[in-house]
Amino acid sequence: MRLTLYTRAGCHLCEDAKAVLERVRAATGEGYAEVDIATDPELTAEYGDRIPVLMLDGREHGYWRVEEARLLRDLEKGSTS
Repeated sequence: MRLTLYTRAGCHLCEDAKAVLERVRAATGEGYAEVDIATDPELTAEYGDRIPVLMLDGREHGYWRVEEARLLRDLEKGSTS
């Protein structure tokens, strides 16, 4: 899976990010994995309040807000490789 969203319970920005990712899924068929940082002390230490964090192909694509147009563009660019 190319997309991973790091989240935490009670995070309103995480809910916004998931809504964007659902639109991206509908447009591209690209799903995503969701990881609650509270389940891993290392993730909690790394990301803390800087969530949600979106990873694309194992690299940080952004945090706090998912830029839908940029994500769609970057998914398309990577689909040929």
